[in-house]
This record gives sequence, C-alpha cells and structure tokens, in this order.
Amino acid sequence: MTKTATKKVEDFATEAQKTIEQNVEKVAKGVEDAAAFGQENVEALVTSSKIAAKAIETVNAEMLAYSKKAYEDSLAAAKDMTACKSISELVEKQTAFGKSAIEGFVAQATKVNEILTAASKDAAEPVNARFNAAVGAFKGLGA
Repeated sequence: MTKTATKKVEDFATEAQKTIEQNVEKVAKGVEDAAAFGQENVEALVTSSKIAAKAIETVNAEMLAYSKKAYEDSLAAAKDMTACKSISELVEKQTAFGKSAIEGFVAQATKVNEILTAASKDAAEPVNARFNAAVGAFKGLGA
C-alpha cells in the first residue's frame, strides 16, 4: 500500500472511531436521561399517592366525627321528643330536628366535596407535570 492509501485508511479509521465514540456517548446519555425521567415519574406517582391517601384519611376522620355528632344529636332529639306533651309539640320538634339533620348533612357533604376536589387537584399536579415534561421531551425529539 502506498503512503497516501495508508494515510487515508488511518484517517478513515480515526474518524470512524470518533463517530462510534460520540454515538456511544449519545446512547449512554439517552439511557441515563430515560432512567432519570422514569425515576421522576415514579416519584410523581408516589407524591400523588401520598396526597390521595392523606385526603382519604381526612375524609374518614370527617365522616367519623360527623357520624358521631349525628348519632349524639339523634339521641338528644329522641330524648327531647319523648318529653313532648302534645302531638303538635312532637311534630314541631321532629320538623326542627329533620331540618337540622338535613342542613348538617348538606354542610358535611359540601365539606367532603371540597376536601376531595382540592385533593384531586393537588394529587393530579405532579402527574400533570410529568406529562408536560414527556410532551416537551417528545417535542424535543422532533426538532
């Protein structure tokens, strides 16, 4: 082989090696990025799950407190109604208790709904952030 041919082969081999090294580095970086992205997704799901679990815990505590109060109110109303001297007094007390019970139920349902709505929004936030990050990553691939 001539010196020129040998030089061309050596240059080609050097350039091929550089290209291969660069591509291996790009692939390694891509794998690292994918692993980090996956880890961030898992962390977002864990965060969302913790928020949802806390909300369920709060709702359970609210419902337990409401049930206890409703039971106590019912017992007090029953005791009060047994002391009635007339039918009209009994109807009046039953009506007042019914109205109070319905208002209490509606207030409790509204409170639980507000807790669940806020928790849904808060729990979705980390997952939405990861979704937006994924969309951004895919847009970057097309560029």
